[in-house]
Amino acid sequence: MAAQKTILKALAGETQDVPPIWMMRQAGRYLPEYRATRAEAGDFLSLCYNSDLATEVTLQPIRRYGFDAAILFADILLVPQALGADLWFVTGEGPRLSTITDQAGLDALKPTSDIHETLSPIYQTVRNLSGALPPETTLIGFAGAPWTVATYMIAGRGTPNQGPAHALKAENRTVFEGILARLTEATIEYLSAQIEAGAEVIKLFDSWAGSLKDEDFDRYAIEPARQIIAALKARHPDTPIIAFPREAAGKYVGFHAATGADCVALDNSVSPDWAAANIQKDGCVQGNLASSHMVTGGAALTAETCAIVKAFQGGPHIFNLGHGITPDADPDNVQRMIDAVRGG
Repeated sequence: MAAQKTILKALAGETQDVPPIWMMRQAGRYLPEYRATRAEAGDFLSLCYNSDLATEVTLQPIRRYGFDAAILFADILLVPQALGADLWFVTGEGPRLSTITDQAGLDALKPTSDIHETLSPIYQTVRNLSGALPPETTLIGFAGAPWTVATYMIAGRGTPNQGPAHALKAENRTVFEGILARLTEATIEYLSAQIEAGAEVIKLFDSWAGSLKDEDFDRYAIEPARQIIAALKARHPDTPIIAFPREAAGKYVGFHAATGADCVALDNSVSPDWAAANIQKDGCVQGNLASSHMVTGGAALTAETCAIVKAFQGGPHIFNLGHGITPDADPDNVQRMIDAVRGG
């Protein structure tokens, strides 16, 4: 059965007439059924840690749209919380964390072996989903990449241009690299546990990779990804891995080979034709419709969707957005996108 799943075929390098499709943040606030379940949970973190409700919101877009994959409902900042950071969410503003900016803060983190106690409800969600999804639907687990997660741990929140993390890198590289090393180690254990619970594919989100330049990109985007992928492949050789170094621009080129990723996800700042010529030749690519089309819809949505499918039709491709769907998206536009991809 698993060999017939379209996502797994693409990740194995197979070119398909109709690309499989899923959507980043497909379980989210644009769906009325998600908003109802989140209200039932009480707050975002309670939803993440309630395995039954997290299972429900993961299944909602599968029921509504029949996507080819479901992605575990969780958050990239659960790993620093499991390591001992304080984490909370401010309504309308996003996450807040206790900051780590010195050796004492780094030393105060819990050992990696302790993360599973906090994260065990996430593994239960994966087990639930593994048994609840339709047989043709692939289950994707995920984590944030070390650099991206570190930017939040260092600043205590999301920041434009990730300035605090860059400043710590310049001022105290030992502590900065220590944070990344701890996150790399914890991410390996977290993702390995997801696979053991039933995740069939892993995705590594490096949402702020684009602010790393030149050698910093190689050291802090490519190298942690390579270490994580190598460790996971050693333990779980049959589990494919998608890497998403968002806004990597020219650094997308060669990312498959540099990291060992089976697929490279693309943001919508790169053209599909360029990506097909320069990135897809190395393996499966995922992407890359602008999420704004999910808000505006219309003929432009259909035309751009069809253009992306055409550009990538010569190789393995998973259709997706170039970034997560936004809360103001129209659910009907998601169906229009799917119909355009599948020729419906």
